[in-house]
Amino acid sequence: MPEAPRIVGLVVKRGRAEAQQLARVIAARLLERRVEVLVEPGTAAIAGAKAVEKPVMAAQADLVITLGGDGTLLSVARLVGDRELRVLGVNLGGLGLLTEVSTDDALAAIDRVFSGDFQLDRRTTLAVRVRRNGAVVAASQVLNDAVINKSALARIIDLCTSVDGEYVCVYKADGLIVATPTGSTAYSLSAGGPVVSPEVCVTVLAPICPHTLTQRPLVVSESATIAVELRAPEQEVVLTLDGQEGIALADGDVVEIAKSPHVVALVRTGGRGFLSVLREKLHWGER
Repeated sequence: MPEAPRIVGLVVKRGRAEAQQLARVIAARLLERRVEVLVEPGTAAIAGAKAVEKPVMAAQADLVITLGGDGTLLSVARLVGDRELRVLGVNLGGLGLLTEVSTDDALAAIDRVFSGDFQLDRRTTLAVRVRRNGAVVAASQVLNDAVINKSALARIIDLCTSVDGEYVCVYKADGLIVATPTGSTAYSLSAGGPVVSPEVCVTVLAPICPHTLTQRPLVVSESATIAVELRAPEQEVVLTLDGQEGIALADGDVVEIAKSPHVVALVRTGGRGFLSVLREKLHWGER
């Protein structure tokens, strides 16, 4: 049986009174178990909890419980480091493909974690770097996707793309999404990309509104290194990481994307598989 968590972090969606109240209830239950509870400084005061910044929480906690939607979970997942990051998502948002636990089941799910009645769903992340004139000027990692996209007023941009050093094409489009299997049901799906089971070891390239019919989504091995050179002089282009962090790109910048050695372990207590989630959340197969 896995060892019970000794340090638990709580990440609470800002501006949601329901989330703040649930955080207090969960913290009280954890403190009864003599667990150290970590919260963000911006979270309303919780008696007995220690306030730390989110990166510190991700580095120290044995388990992080997120109270919000998928975006709240992603804000933690992008901080994964050398140690395995375990995240239990409680859904207070909308769709909630990653946050499977309802508010009504939150305490029961936490009790199951402490009794060892849970599974770890390990998800691949991508390491993303931006090179400018050969030097790395930005680096991060994503659980869902890295998106290169133009501003609202920009013209179509050219994205010269290669995989493992082999030229693919110049995507002439509004942008390009590079997604993990986890991210295949996010922005990539809206752009016409395939739904990919998390167990499949691939990376998806999905152009956004491509100019020609010959530029369609492409699936490559997760071990591949993808390089995208921006060719868009005097245009505003942004690299967006998991829809939460934006990096302004310049003409000639190269975005390098490869599989990260770090994984995010989603804590599952309901026993539902990926296809069950598709049927419930995306109404798969309904007419």
